[in-house]
This record gives sequence, C-alpha cells and structure tokens, in this order.
Amino acid sequence: MMRRIRNWVRGMVRRGRSDDGMTTSEYAVGTIAACAFAAVLYKVVTSQPVMTALQSLVKEALDAKF
Repeated sequence: MMRRIRNWVRGMVRRGRSDDGMTTSEYAVGTIAACAFAAVLYKVVTSQPVMTALQSLVKEALDAKF
C-alpha cells in the first residue's frame, strides 16, 4: 500500500513540474496574432463585395415565402 501511495505522490510531483502551458512571451505573440487575424477578418467582412453579398443574403432570407 505504501508503495502505491509513494508512486502516486511521485506522479503528482512530476505533473507539477511539467513545462505545460505558455510563457508570457508566447501569450504576447498569441495575442498579437489574434489581433492581426481579427483586423484582417474585419477588413474582409466590411469590404464592399462581402457587404453586398451579405445584404443580398439577408434580403433574400427576409423575403422568403413560406
């Protein structure tokens, strides 16, 4: 029984020491990448061809006959 408990404690200690997760610099790079992606997506969605297509889609959906 003691051996089993000792092995469980060792496993918990190893998990606590693992290098999982991101460091501060990785969070910064990830945040910048997410902001850049959001900016590109915003530009695409607000472009004239996409706006026209979205307006057409909404208009057709609202004018649909049931």
